[in-house]
Amino acid sequence: MAILVRNVFAVLAGIVLGSVVNMGIVTIGPLLIPLPEGVDLSNMETFAENLQRLKTANFIAPWLAHAMGTFAGAYLASKLAASHKLALAIFIGTFFLLGGITMVLMVGGPVWFIVVDLLGAYLPMAYVGGVLGQPKKLQ
Repeated sequence: MAILVRNVFAVLAGIVLGSVVNMGIVTIGPLLIPLPEGVDLSNMETFAENLQRLKTANFIAPWLAHAMGTFAGAYLASKLAASHKLALAIFIGTFFLLGGITMVLMVGGPVWFIVVDLLGAYLPMAYVGGVLGQPKKLQ
C-alpha cells in the first residue's frame, strides 16, 4: 500500500510541478519575445484569430513551456516514485499530451507548430525526464 501511495503522490507532484513550470514559461515568454502589436492572448474569444498574427519566434516560449513543463514533471515523478519510475514519467507526458491535443482541437494553430509541439514536446521529454530521474547504476 505504501508503494501505491508514494506512486500516486509522485504523479500528482509531477503534474503540479509540470503545470507550474509550464505557466511560468508561458507568462515570461511574451516579456522576452514581445507579441505583435494588438495581440491579446488572454482573451479566449479572440485567441484563435490572434494566433494567426504571431510570428515564428512567438511560438518558442509555448513550445519550451510544454517541453520543459513535461520534462520537470516527469523527472520529479521518476525521482519520487517507489516503482515503475519510467512508466509514471511517461504517464505524466501522456497527461500533458492530452492537454496539448485538447488545446489544438479547441484553438488550432499553425500546422508546423502543432506537429512539432505534439510530437516533440511531450512524450520525448517525458522519456528523457524519466530516464534522468532514475538512480544511477554503479558498475
